Amino acid sequence: MFPIKDSVPSRSVPVVTRALILINVIVFFFELMVPQQSIEQMFYLFGVVPARFTHPDWAAYVGFPVDNYWPILTHQFLHGGWFHIIANMWTLWIFGDNVEDRLGRGKYLALYLASGVAAALMHIYTNVGSQVPTIGASGAIAGVMGAYFRFFPHARVETVIPPFIFGPFFVLPAVLFLGWWFLLQFFNGALSLGAAGKGFGGIAWWAHVGGFAFGVLVCLFARRPQLVYYDDEAT
Repeated sequence: MFPIKDSVPSRSVPVVTRALILINVIVFFFELMVPQQSIEQMFYLFGVVPARFTHPDWAAYVGFPVDNYWPILTHQFLHGGWFHIIANMWTLWIFGDNVEDRLGRGKYLALYLASGVAAALMHIYTNVGSQVPTIGASGAIAGVMGAYFRFFPHARVETVIPPFIFGPFFVLPAVLFLGWWFLLQFFNGALSLGAAGKGFGGIAWWAHVGGFAFGVLVCLFARRPQLVYYDDEAT
């Protein structure tokens, strides 16, 4: 199922959500201008390659920088194709504005980045020794979805089942839509354990699980900030 829209309107301008989408789009268009050989090198250098962290001797042998952990952050801003970035940014747009409203801009940004880090660590833990780079904002966005699950369980989410993008449409409670999404990630991740990744097209199921669980757990302790909302800025 793919989300089309939700029933919770923004009560302030989602500045951080828009900025994150803009940064991801700019980086993606930069990727499009880079030669294929260079883009693969970029994915290896700035993406998460589990063996780089779990097998330091191998990492040093193939030329990875020593003691460089920036990829755990930078991988969140790389995408492997048009569908990858469109699906991620659309999902962030659907769920991010309301979570930003609830947490406030600073905490929301911290949650987004920390969820991406948590997702990367879960991916490394469940793919020890993998030499395949993982990229994308999915883990960070999964954390935002986890926060939405925590804060807006009774919201309504209009969805469609691909590839039927023009309908039929289904309206589901957020707790059902996001809960089902999480279970799919978990069971697919369980089935993928022990399977070697091939190429850049694999799905990091456990990264999604880690990001979502992190978002839920962190937001169990979050309090709503005292914000001033302006009706004429609602989106």
